[in-house]
Amino acid sequence: MATSPAGTTPAARWRERHGLAASLVVAVVLPAWALLVLWSASPWRGWLDHGGWSDDSVLAPICRAVPGGTIVVPALVAAFAWLLMIAAMMVPTVLPLVGLFRRIAGGRPDATPLVASLLAGYAAVWLAFGVVAHAADGALRAAASTSGWILTHGWAVGAAVLALAGAFQFSALKYRCLDRCRTPYSFVNAHWHGRRPLREAFALGFDHGLFCVGCCWALMLVMFVVGMGNPGWMLALAAAMAAEKNLPGGHRVRTPLGVGLVAWAGAIVVAHA
Repeated sequence: MATSPAGTTPAARWRERHGLAASLVVAVVLPAWALLVLWSASPWRGWLDHGGWSDDSVLAPICRAVPGGTIVVPALVAAFAWLLMIAAMMVPTVLPLVGLFRRIAGGRPDATPLVASLLAGYAAVWLAFGVVAHAADGALRAAASTSGWILTHGWAVGAAVLALAGAFQFSALKYRCLDRCRTPYSFVNAHWHGRRPLREAFALGFDHGLFCVGCCWALMLVMFVVGMGNPGWMLALAAAMAAEKNLPGGHRVRTPLGVGLVAWAGAIVVAHA
Protein backbone atom coordinates (compact mmCIF):
# COMPACT_ATOMS: atom_id res chain seq x y z
CA MET A 1 0.00 0.00 0.00
CA ALA A 2 1.31 3.43 -0.88
CA THR A 3 2.35 5.65 1.95
CA SER A 4 2.85 9.35 2.39
CA PRO A 5 6.31 10.86 2.79
CA ALA A 6 5.74 10.81 6.54
CA GLY A 7 5.16 7.06 6.37
CA THR A 8 1.45 7.06 7.15
CA THR A 9 -1.01 5.13 5.03
CA PRO A 10 -4.02 6.77 3.35
CA ALA A 11 -6.30 4.88 5.78
CA ALA A 12 -4.38 6.29 8.74
CA ARG A 13 -4.58 9.80 7.33
CA TRP A 14 -8.32 9.38 6.79
CA ARG A 15 -8.80 8.21 10.39
CA GLU A 16 -6.77 11.15 11.65
CA ARG A 17 -8.83 13.64 9.66
CA HIS A 18 -12.32 12.11 9.77
CA GLY A 19 -12.24 9.50 12.51
CA LEU A 20 -13.73 11.73 15.20
CA ALA A 21 -16.54 12.90 12.91
CA ALA A 22 -17.37 9.31 12.05
CA SER A 23 -17.33 8.37 15.73
CA LEU A 24 -19.70 11.22 16.63
CA VAL A 25 -22.07 10.25 13.85
CA VAL A 26 -22.15 6.64 15.05
CA ALA A 27 -22.24 7.37 18.79
CA VAL A 28 -24.39 10.53 18.89
CA VAL A 29 -26.15 11.46 15.65
CA LEU A 30 -27.51 8.09 14.53
CA PRO A 31 -28.78 7.07 18.02
CA ALA A 32 -30.49 10.47 18.35
CA TRP A 33 -32.26 9.97 15.01
CA ALA A 34 -33.26 6.43 16.01
CA LEU A 35 -34.75 7.63 19.31
CA LEU A 36 -36.62 10.46 17.59
CA VAL A 37 -38.10 8.11 14.98
CA LEU A 38 -39.17 5.59 17.63
CA TRP A 39 -40.58 8.32 19.85
CA SER A 40 -42.53 9.92 16.99
CA ALA A 41 -44.16 6.54 16.24
CA SER A 42 -45.01 5.80 19.87
CA PRO A 43 -48.27 6.51 21.76
CA TRP A 44 -46.40 9.32 23.56
CA ARG A 45 -45.65 11.36 20.46
CA GLY A 46 -47.48 14.32 22.03
CA TRP A 47 -44.67 14.69 24.55
CA LEU A 48 -42.26 15.15 21.66
CA ASP A 49 -44.22 17.68 19.61
CA HIS A 50 -45.25 19.80 22.62
CA GLY A 51 -48.92 19.11 21.95
CA GLY A 52 -49.95 16.35 24.33
CA TRP A 53 -48.65 17.30 27.76
CA SER A 54 -52.10 17.17 29.34
CA ASP A 55 -53.04 13.82 27.80
CA ASP A 56 -53.52 10.84 30.06
CA SER A 57 -50.28 8.95 29.50
CA VAL A 58 -47.65 6.96 31.28
CA LEU A 59 -46.15 10.24 32.54
CA ALA A 60 -49.41 11.57 33.99
CA PRO A 61 -48.90 9.84 37.37
CA ILE A 62 -45.41 11.36 37.54
CA CYS A 63 -46.84 14.81 36.87
CA ARG A 64 -49.29 14.34 39.74
CA ALA A 65 -46.65 12.98 42.12
CA VAL A 66 -43.96 15.65 41.60
CA PRO A 67 -44.60 19.06 43.21
CA GLY A 68 -45.41 21.37 40.34
CA GLY A 69 -45.14 18.35 38.09
CA THR A 70 -47.55 19.62 35.47
CA ILE A 71 -44.91 22.26 34.67
CA VAL A 72 -41.65 20.63 35.75
CA VAL A 73 -42.08 17.23 34.09
CA PRO A 74 -43.22 18.60 30.70
CA ALA A 75 -40.35 21.10 30.77
CA LEU A 76 -37.82 18.35 31.44
CA VAL A 77 -39.27 16.11 28.74
CA ALA A 78 -39.30 19.04 26.28
CA ALA A 79 -35.67 19.82 27.11
CA PHE A 80 -34.71 16.18 26.54
CA ALA A 81 -36.59 16.09 23.23
CA TRP A 82 -34.96 19.34 22.15
CA LEU A 83 -31.48 18.04 23.00
CA LEU A 84 -32.22 14.93 20.94
CA MET A 85 -33.16 17.15 18.01
CA ILE A 86 -29.99 19.21 18.45
CA ALA A 87 -27.90 16.03 18.52
CA ALA A 88 -29.64 14.73 15.39
CA MET A 89 -29.95 17.95 13.38
CA MET A 90 -27.21 20.34 14.50
CA VAL A 91 -24.23 18.20 15.53
CA PRO A 92 -23.60 17.26 11.86
CA THR A 93 -23.28 20.96 11.04
CA VAL A 94 -20.55 21.47 13.67
CA LEU A 95 -18.39 18.49 12.67
CA PRO A 96 -15.84 20.62 10.73
CA LEU A 97 -15.16 22.69 13.85
CA VAL A 98 -14.93 19.60 16.06
CA GLY A 99 -12.59 17.88 13.61
CA LEU A 100 -10.32 20.92 13.37
CA PHE A 101 -10.19 21.33 17.13
CA ARG A 102 -9.48 17.63 17.63
CA ARG A 103 -6.52 17.82 15.25
CA ILE A 104 -5.12 20.86 17.07
CA ALA A 105 -5.60 19.39 20.56
CA GLY A 106 -5.05 15.78 19.51
CA GLY A 107 -1.66 15.47 21.19
CA ARG A 108 -3.05 16.35 24.61
CA PRO A 109 -3.98 13.58 27.08
CA ASP A 110 -7.27 15.40 27.82
CA ALA A 111 -8.31 15.73 24.16
CA THR A 112 -11.53 13.74 24.60
CA PRO A 113 -12.82 15.79 27.59
CA LEU A 114 -11.95 18.94 25.66
CA VAL A 115 -14.07 17.87 22.68
CA ALA A 116 -16.89 17.01 25.10
CA SER A 117 -16.58 20.48 26.65
CA LEU A 118 -16.76 22.09 23.21
CA LEU A 119 -19.93 20.15 22.38
CA ALA A 120 -21.40 21.05 25.78
CA GLY A 121 -20.89 24.75 25.08
CA TYR A 122 -22.49 24.38 21.66
CA ALA A 123 -25.47 22.47 23.08
CA ALA A 124 -25.93 25.01 25.89
CA VAL A 125 -26.67 27.80 23.42
CA TRP A 126 -29.16 25.70 21.48
CA LEU A 127 -30.81 24.52 24.71
CA ALA A 128 -31.30 28.14 25.78
CA PHE A 129 -32.86 28.91 22.39
CA GLY A 130 -35.10 25.86 22.74
CA VAL A 131 -36.36 27.03 26.14
CA VAL A 132 -37.31 30.42 24.69
CA ALA A 133 -38.91 28.89 21.59
CA HIS A 134 -40.94 26.36 23.59
CA ALA A 135 -42.06 29.07 26.02
CA ALA A 136 -43.27 31.21 23.10
CA ASP A 137 -45.02 28.21 21.58
CA GLY A 138 -46.69 27.44 24.91
CA ALA A 139 -47.83 31.03 25.27
CA LEU A 140 -49.29 30.93 21.76
CA ARG A 141 -51.14 27.70 22.53
CA ALA A 142 -52.50 29.23 25.74
CA ALA A 143 -53.68 32.29 23.80
CA ALA A 144 -55.32 30.05 21.21
CA SER A 145 -57.35 28.31 23.92
CA THR A 146 -58.96 31.63 24.86
CA SER A 147 -59.03 33.33 21.46
CA GLY A 148 -61.47 32.18 18.83
CA TRP A 149 -59.60 34.11 16.12
CA ILE A 150 -56.27 32.38 16.72
CA LEU A 151 -58.02 29.03 16.95
CA THR A 152 -59.68 29.47 13.56
CA HIS A 153 -56.77 31.26 11.91
CA GLY A 154 -53.89 29.06 12.98
CA TRP A 155 -52.87 28.90 9.35
CA ALA A 156 -52.00 32.62 9.53
CA VAL A 157 -49.51 31.97 12.33
CA GLY A 158 -47.93 29.17 10.31
CA ALA A 159 -47.73 31.36 7.21
CA ALA A 160 -46.14 34.17 9.23
CA VAL A 161 -43.44 31.86 10.60
CA LEU A 162 -42.66 30.50 7.13
CA ALA A 163 -42.53 34.02 5.68
CA LEU A 164 -40.24 35.16 8.50
CA ALA A 165 -37.92 32.19 7.97
CA GLY A 166 -37.85 32.84 4.22
CA ALA A 167 -37.21 36.56 4.56
CA PHE A 168 -34.44 35.96 7.10
CA GLN A 169 -32.55 33.95 4.48
CA PHE A 170 -31.84 37.23 2.68
CA SER A 171 -30.87 39.28 5.75
CA ALA A 172 -27.42 40.67 6.49
CA LEU A 173 -27.43 38.89 9.87
CA LYS A 174 -27.99 35.55 8.18
CA TYR A 175 -25.10 36.21 5.77
CA ARG A 176 -22.74 37.31 8.55
CA CYS A 177 -23.53 34.36 10.82
CA LEU A 178 -23.36 31.87 7.96
CA ASP A 179 -20.01 33.28 6.86
CA ARG A 180 -18.61 32.88 10.38
CA CYS A 181 -19.98 29.34 10.73
CA ARG A 182 -18.27 28.35 7.48
CA THR A 183 -14.84 29.41 8.81
CA PRO A 184 -14.26 27.33 11.96
CA TYR A 185 -10.58 28.22 12.10
CA SER A 186 -11.45 31.75 13.22
CA PHE A 187 -13.27 30.38 16.29
CA VAL A 188 -10.37 28.11 17.24
CA ASN A 189 -7.86 30.90 16.72
CA ALA A 190 -9.89 33.32 18.86
CA HIS A 191 -10.60 31.01 21.80
CA TRP A 192 -7.99 28.29 22.02
CA HIS A 193 -4.73 29.13 23.78
CA GLY A 194 -4.39 26.07 25.99
CA ARG A 195 -4.02 27.97 29.26
CA ARG A 196 -7.46 27.07 30.67
CA PRO A 197 -8.31 24.12 28.44
CA LEU A 198 -11.81 23.12 29.54
CA ARG A 199 -13.02 26.69 29.87
CA GLU A 200 -11.57 27.68 26.51
CA ALA A 201 -13.06 24.61 24.80
CA PHE A 202 -16.49 25.40 26.28
CA ALA A 203 -16.21 29.04 25.20
CA LEU A 204 -15.20 27.91 21.72
CA GLY A 205 -18.31 25.75 21.40
CA PHE A 206 -20.50 28.41 23.00
CA ASP A 207 -19.32 31.17 20.66
CA HIS A 208 -19.76 28.97 17.61
CA GLY A 209 -23.21 28.02 18.91
CA LEU A 210 -24.21 31.69 19.12
CA PHE A 211 -23.40 32.22 15.44
CA CYS A 212 -25.05 28.91 14.58
CA VAL A 213 -28.26 29.98 16.32
CA GLY A 214 -27.99 33.35 14.59
CA CYS A 215 -27.72 31.53 11.28
CA CYS A 216 -30.35 28.83 11.76
CA TRP A 217 -32.90 30.02 14.36
CA ALA A 218 -35.54 30.91 11.78
CA LEU A 219 -35.27 27.53 10.05
CA MET A 220 -35.60 25.79 13.41
CA LEU A 221 -38.82 27.72 14.06
CA VAL A 222 -40.23 26.06 10.95
CA MET A 223 -40.26 22.86 13.03
CA PHE A 224 -43.08 24.35 15.10
CA VAL A 225 -45.12 24.73 11.90
CA VAL A 226 -44.49 21.38 10.20
CA GLY A 227 -44.45 19.36 13.42
CA MET A 228 -41.80 18.95 16.09
CA GLY A 229 -42.12 15.17 15.99
CA ASN A 230 -41.97 14.76 12.21
CA PRO A 231 -38.73 12.91 11.31
CA GLY A 232 -39.13 13.64 7.59
CA TRP A 233 -39.21 17.40 8.06
CA MET A 234 -36.45 17.24 10.65
CA LEU A 235 -34.26 15.41 8.16
CA ALA A 236 -35.05 17.87 5.37
CA LEU A 237 -34.25 20.91 7.51
CA ALA A 238 -31.12 19.27 8.93
CA ALA A 239 -29.90 18.54 5.40
CA ALA A 240 -30.55 22.14 4.33
CA MET A 241 -28.66 23.58 7.32
CA ALA A 242 -25.77 21.15 6.93
CA ALA A 243 -25.51 21.99 3.22
CA GLU A 244 -25.50 25.72 3.95
CA LYS A 245 -22.71 25.45 6.50
CA ASN A 246 -20.53 22.60 5.26
CA LEU A 247 -20.66 22.24 1.46
CA PRO A 248 -18.22 24.26 -0.67
CA GLY A 249 -21.07 26.11 -2.41
CA GLY A 250 -23.42 25.91 0.56
CA HIS A 251 -23.86 29.67 0.89
CA ARG A 252 -25.82 29.56 -2.37
CA VAL A 253 -28.46 27.34 -0.75
CA ARG A 254 -29.88 30.20 1.28
CA THR A 255 -31.44 31.99 -1.70
CA PRO A 256 -33.55 29.16 -3.20
CA LEU A 257 -34.45 28.03 0.32
CA GLY A 258 -35.65 31.53 1.18
CA VAL A 259 -37.66 31.82 -2.03
CA GLY A 260 -39.25 28.44 -1.37
CA LEU A 261 -40.29 29.34 2.18
CA VAL A 262 -41.78 32.70 1.14
CA ALA A 263 -43.63 31.01 -1.73
CA TRP A 264 -44.95 28.37 0.67
CA ALA A 265 -46.24 31.09 3.01
CA GLY A 266 -47.88 32.85 0.10
CA ALA A 267 -49.56 29.64 -1.03
CA ILE A 268 -51.03 29.15 2.44
CA VAL A 269 -52.43 32.69 2.44
CA VAL A 270 -53.92 32.28 -1.04
CA ALA A 271 -55.47 28.95 -0.08
CA HIS A 272 -57.24 30.51 2.91
CA ALA A 273 -58.03 33.90 1.40
